[in-house]
Amino acid sequence: MRRTIGVLVVLLSTLGFPDHGSAQNAPGDPPEQPTGGFQLEQNYPNPFNPETTIPFTLNEDLFDGSGRVVVSARIYNLLQVLVGVPLALRHPAGEGTPLLDLEYTGPGRFEAFWDGKNRNGREVPSGIYYLQLTVNGVSRVMPMFISK
Repeated sequence: MRRTIGVLVVLLSTLGFPDHGSAQNAPGDPPEQPTGGFQLEQNYPNPFNPETTIPFTLNEDLFDGSGRVVVSARIYNLLQVLVGVPLALRHPAGEGTPLLDLEYTGPGRFEAFWDGKNRNGREVPSGIYYLQLTVNGVSRVMPMFISK
């Protein structure tokens, strides 16, 4: 397991994605994340087929200044090609709004949903995909596994 985590971290860095965790974490421990006022949690189920839920938390310190917090999420394949955009769940803009430049007005735990389809509406093949969550210009990346 530790070897797999190390390989993923190296793969993330070679693909140009920022390092989202530490290869030193014990198996089962959540990845360490730098400060920035938010946490990206592991999607569930993972591996998944064909749908997954992606939880994230926006901390109170994000809302201390202007109170404006903008969140975007994008899903990429191994070649860094944009595959899809998850949908925001229970957002004031409406259920199922694409999670692109959505404004959040208060802290809390939120979720996004991805149906495992690309931007053309076709199911993507089995493999590793990367979710990039960006909050006020700060990004975190997490691998997700589709197994069919």
